[in-house]
Amino acid sequence: MLVDIPKDVTVARTEYLYPREMEMRSYKPVVKGHQGQIKKAVQLLLSAERPMIYTGGGVILSDSADLLNRLVNLLGFPCTNTLMGLGGFKASDPKFVGMLGMHGTYEANMAMQNCDVLLAVGARFDDRVIGNPKHFASSPRKIVHVDVDPSSISKRVKVDVPIVGDVREVLAELLSQLEATSARPDVAHLTAWWDQINEWRKRECLRYEQNGGPIKPQYVVEKLWEVTGGDAFITSDVGQHQMWAAQYYRFDKPRRWINSGGLGTMGVGLPYAMGVQMANPDASIAVVTGEASIQMCIQELSTCKQYRLTPKICNLNNRYLGMVRQWQQIEYGSRYSESYMDALPDFVRLAESYGHVGMRIDRPGDVEPALKEAFGKYKDRLVFLDFITDQKENVWPMVKAGKGLTEMLLGSENL
Repeated sequence: MLVDIPKDVTVARTEYLYPREMEMRSYKPVVKGHQGQIKKAVQLLLSAERPMIYTGGGVILSDSADLLNRLVNLLGFPCTNTLMGLGGFKASDPKFVGMLGMHGTYEANMAMQNCDVLLAVGARFDDRVIGNPKHFASSPRKIVHVDVDPSSISKRVKVDVPIVGDVREVLAELLSQLEATSARPDVAHLTAWWDQINEWRKRECLRYEQNGGPIKPQYVVEKLWEVTGGDAFITSDVGQHQMWAAQYYRFDKPRRWINSGGLGTMGVGLPYAMGVQMANPDASIAVVTGEASIQMCIQELSTCKQYRLTPKICNLNNRYLGMVRQWQQIEYGSRYSESYMDALPDFVRLAESYGHVGMRIDRPGDVEPALKEAFGKYKDRLVFLDFITDQKENVWPMVKAGKGLTEMLLGSENL
C-alpha cells in the first residue's frame, strides 16, 4: 500500500492539538486482574512445596521490576528470567537461578520442569524457553499465568489460573493480598526445595577455563561486567555473543539489556547503543557484537562521529558465523558451509578511518587493561575493541530443537 502526500500538504501550516485521550475500538486491553483469580493464585503460592517464578519481557515493559523483587523477597522463591526479562529480578540475588531455556542454566531449567507451582509473569512459554511442549507437560504442576494479552494464555501450555491484566496492576494486587495475610509458605518444604536447587547449581553449567591460550568470549563479557561495575547499558546483535552477554553480564536493573530477542535482528547493536546514549548521555554503554553482525550497520560509525556518540564496541571476533557454525558442528557432523568469514576488514584501521579509537586484543592478559583504558582514558571517545577469540568455543548449556527442557547438552563431551 502506498500513501502519497502531495508537497502542498506537507509544507502547509496548521495548529496541532495533541489528543488528551486515545481510543481504539479494536484495542481495549483489560488492565485490572480478576480478583477471584488473584486470590486463587495467592492460595496456590502459599501452599506450594516446590515453587518457581518465571518472568519475561512483560515485567520490563510494564516497569514492574520493583514489584517483582518485592514479591520474590517476600516469598523466598527461586526466580528465573527469559532473555527479554533479564534485569527484571536482580541477578546478584541468590534467589536468581539464571536465565532459562535453550541456553539457560541447568538449575533454572531443572527447577522449571520439577516445580509443583509455577507463577509465570509477562512471559509466553515460547519454544526457546520450554523446548518441546509435550516434554514440558509431562511433569504435572499448577500454573498461574499473568499476561495483558489473553491470546498468550494457554496458547502453548495449558494453565490452571489465568489472570488477564497489566503486569504492574496484577503484581501490586498479589502483593497486597499476600501482605494482608500472616500465612507464609512452609519453611521445611521450601528449604528442601532450595537444597535440591543448590545441588543442581553444583553442576556449574556456566563454568569455562581461561588459560594462556586463545581468549574465551565468556571471559571478555565477565571482565566487561567487572570493569563497568555491572552498571552499563549493554546492547547486542544476534548469535553466540548475544547468548554470552545474557549469561555472563549480571543485570541488576531493568532496561539495561537492549537486544532484539527472538526477532534475530543482526546489525541492531550499534544503532541501539546510539539511541541509548542519546537518551542517557552520561551512561556507560557497550555493544557486544560479532564480526558478522557489526558489519551490517558499520557505516553508523560515521553517524557516531557526527553526533559525538561514544559507545564501546566489544567485537567477539571468532572469524565465523558462530551460532551457525555451532549448529553445523552439532547437527551436521562439523560439515561447515558458508559459516566462516575469510574476507574480514582490519577493524582497528576501519574504526580509525572514521576518526575513532581502534584496539586489537589477542591475549587474555590484555582484556581487562584494554577495557579499563576504553572506559577510562578514552571515556569520551568511541572505542572499537576487536577481541580475537577462540574460534571453536560454543554456547553451553544448549537444548537442541525438538528436545525437552531438561535434555540439555552441557558441553562438548555430550556430543
